Amino acid sequence: MGRSNTSTGEGKQELPGGGANEALQESLDQSEPRIMAAYALIGAILLLGGIGYAVDRWAGTSPWFLIAGLIAGIVVGFWNLVRSLRAG
Repeated sequence: MGRSNTSTGEGKQELPGGGANEALQESLDQSEPRIMAAYALIGAILLLGGIGYAVDRWAGTSPWFLIAGLIAGIVVGFWNLVRSLRAG
């Protein structure tokens, strides 16, 4: 009915270049906090910039809250990035 993915009785199939796959996974595991911090940097800039833009539209004070939101997003994002780099 279906093909079994096991070539041995242990439930693991030996893939070509298995050592390279393990090295890649280890590298990704080590880089994960930095990758997440980079996404948090982008997210903080977009989120706080968007909030500033919305406040500007509501209050009619364009572009002051947008600028303040972008600056706050940059500061928060880089603070998170530096904190991540110091931790690991």
